[in-house]
Amino acid sequence: MKNKMIKRNLVLGILFFLPVIFLLFLYPAKHNYTPLDNVKSSVLDLSNLPSLQNKEVAFKDKITVLSFFGSNPENHITEASNLKELVYDNFTGFKGFQMVSIFPIEAKEEAMRLQKELTKFKPLEYWEFVFASKEDINRLFSSFRTSKYLNSEGFVSEVYIIDKELHQRGRLDDRSKKEIENNAAIYPLTSYNASEVSVLKNKMSEDVRILFTEYRQKRKGEFNSDTRRAEDLKSN
Repeated sequence: MKNKMIKRNLVLGILFFLPVIFLLFLYPAKHNYTPLDNVKSSVLDLSNLPSLQNKEVAFKDKITVLSFFGSNPENHITEASNLKELVYDNFTGFKGFQMVSIFPIEAKEEAMRLQKELTKFKPLEYWEFVFASKEDINRLFSSFRTSKYLNSEGFVSEVYIIDKELHQRGRLDDRSKKEIENNAAIYPLTSYNASEVSVLKNKMSEDVRILFTEYRQKRKGEFNSDTRRAEDLKSN
């Protein structure tokens, strides 16, 4: 009888303390994540550009996912739908979050049709459609660090993350674990291909989430990072 009591108390003790021990292991790692790198500083901000929602749109003080949909956006409904389902729907309503798509001024009707297609079931309250001259679009695009190019319509399948201080965010080292083990050359991730579901789901959504964590920790005074900015890594 005595042995049964001892065994029962031992089991109860293990069941009680295991979750506590697990939490203690987790606690030191609570803030152990890799901050999202600054891959380019001083991205141009928007200024006095008309929007489909008649709002004043700016990058400053917002976490922005920016896309360039060109003059025939309905041809790129796949990319737009991917962004909505895999990025926008995950972060809509988060404080300071916005998506911005930019179009040539002459593509307003086409942009309206794209918006109508995307808002069949729910308004896009945090997705701004903005219009600019082709010259201003090219100037804005040129302020990013990127190996991609706008096509003749002003479209590119890549989308970009901009933080509240107008820094372009991404990864200075986007190698997989296997590539690191094999000593592959370092390569960056400065933009995210909206036509690739796996990139938006496994990389962009994660990176936006990390950026929100960074700002939340900054508000609490808990953020500490030795990550260098892109201008200090000119050799990369």
